[in-house]
Amino acid sequence: MTTRKRWGLTAAGTILAAIFLLPFLAMVLGSLKTQAAILHIPPRYLPESWRFGNYRTMWETPETPLPYNLASTMAVALLATALVLAVAIPAAYHTARQSFPGKSAFLALVLVTQMLQPAVLVTGLLREFLALGIADTWLAMILVDGAFNLSFAVWILHGFFRAVPIELEEAARLDGLDRRQVLLRISLPLVWPGIVTAAIFTMVSCWNEYAASLVILSSPKNQPLSVALTKFVGQYDTAWQYVFAISTISIVPVVILFALIERRLVAGMTAGAVK
Repeated sequence: MTTRKRWGLTAAGTILAAIFLLPFLAMVLGSLKTQAAILHIPPRYLPESWRFGNYRTMWETPETPLPYNLASTMAVALLATALVLAVAIPAAYHTARQSFPGKSAFLALVLVTQMLQPAVLVTGLLREFLALGIADTWLAMILVDGAFNLSFAVWILHGFFRAVPIELEEAARLDGLDRRQVLLRISLPLVWPGIVTAAIFTMVSCWNEYAASLVILSSPKNQPLSVALTKFVGQYDTAWQYVFAISTISIVPVVILFALIERRLVAGMTAGAVK
C-alpha cells in the first residue's frame, strides 16, 4: 500500500469517525450547559460556563430516583443476558449436532419469533404477569427481555456450533469424555467469539428496552433509565441538560463493555467471512 493511499484511508476513516462521534460530543457538552444555553440561537457549541453540577442535581431529583433506575437497568440487562445464554447455548448445540423430526420447522419458527417485539404483545404479557403476581418486578422484565432475545442468540450460536468440526468431538468422546464434557471443554472454547457476539447484542437490546418497561414496571424505583429519561420531558418544557446527562450516563457502561470485548466481538461478526 502506497503512502498516499494509506494517508487517504486514514483521512477517510477520521472523517467517518467524526461524523458518528459529533452527535455524542454534542450530547456530552449539552449535559454541561444551562437550558438557556442549549436553546440559544445561534447555537453555542461550547458552554460559556461549565455546569458539572447538572449531574449532581440530576441524581438528587426526588421525583426520579436515578440510582435505583441505574441499578434496575444493570440488573435486568445482566440477568436477562445470562438467562439467554444459559438457554441458547444448549439449544443451539443440540440443533447443530442432532437430527430430529421437524428440525427445519423449529429453526424457522425460532427465526419468525424474532419478528415479534415486546411492544406488540405487552398488553397480553402484563395480564399474564398480573395473574402470576410478578408484575412491576425485575423478574417480569428479565423474562420478557430473555424471551425476545433468545431466538437471535440461538441462530447466532447454531451457526458457530455447526462450524466446529465434528471430528474434534468424536475424538474427545473416544478419549472418554461424555457429551456434557465435550460441550464444556471442546466446543465452548471454539465458539467463544459467537458467545460474546450473542451476549453483547442481547445486553444492548435489554439495556435499551423501553416500551415493555414503561408498561410492566410502574414503580419509579423499578423503572430503567430509558423510562426515567422521559420524566425530564414535559408537555411544555424539557430539561435538556438533564436529558443529555442521563443519556451520557446510560451509554458509558455500554461503551466500556464494547471496549473490553471489541476484539472478540469483531471476530464473532466476521467469522466465516473468509474461506
